[in-house]
Amino acid sequence: MVDELGRRSHVTVGDEPLTGFLDHGSSVPSLSYQSVGTAFLVFWEQRTQTKENAVNIGILGTGDLAVTLGRAWATTGHALLLTGRDPQHASEAAQRIGQAAEAVDPADFASRVDMVVVAVAWDGLEGALSLVAAPEGRLGGKTVIDCTNPVDYSTGDLIPESGSAAELVAHTARGAHVVKALHLFAGASWPFTGPRESAPVVAICGDHASALDRAAALIGDLGGQAAVVGGLTSARQLEEAAGFVMRVAAAGSNPRLAVPDVDPALLQASQPADN
Repeated sequence: MVDELGRRSHVTVGDEPLTGFLDHGSSVPSLSYQSVGTAFLVFWEQRTQTKENAVNIGILGTGDLAVTLGRAWATTGHALLLTGRDPQHASEAAQRIGQAAEAVDPADFASRVDMVVVAVAWDGLEGALSLVAAPEGRLGGKTVIDCTNPVDYSTGDLIPESGSAAELVAHTARGAHVVKALHLFAGASWPFTGPRESAPVVAICGDHASALDRAAALIGDLGGQAAVVGGLTSARQLEEAAGFVMRVAAAGSNPRLAVPDVDPALLQASQPADN
């Protein structure tokens, strides 16, 4: 859409965000100092609110997902602190994100972050948590968002025979408030800059209301909408959904078209009224 100052507009075609300057031509009337001043004040207020709500997000992982999420959150004022097994990889990932990011030593990670995002592969999950002393309770009381996909990518099968990756995080990271989120969308999905009604819906689950609220806020900063689907025991269902998506895609079809288009308002309207 276009604002009254003719600033850069964001338009989506399908799932691809396109950004460019739009030519207003001669049809746009000249702007008064008052309208320009009002627009600037709105912009400045939003900028100030963003800074006031900014947090130190610790990202456990240094791959593409970590970088893409970090870049998106950096644009909304958050600081990113990355760590991993290889200090060089952490430094390179921080450089890719930009000035808002820095690589930190695993020993200092827990004390410097407000929230944690786990963006590592399934086979490195427990090792990554041990790296930042999560089993010793160093992440206790913090919101920990688990993005792990514990799926066999060749078959789409879930690897754990029971439970979920998120429950493993909760068991390993003593005292942490774990939320399952952001495992279904590739890093390239973010940030979403299209209209609110078309924003991706990110299903999340967890046992702590405050952690769910914090996770939902970060998802909102990415341009998405959070939908709380239950407690942490629901995480296995969410992780199985990733395997379903992989199987449909492997069969040559778009997973978006493999589920019904349901309008919640119409669904609620069809329910019988209570007497």
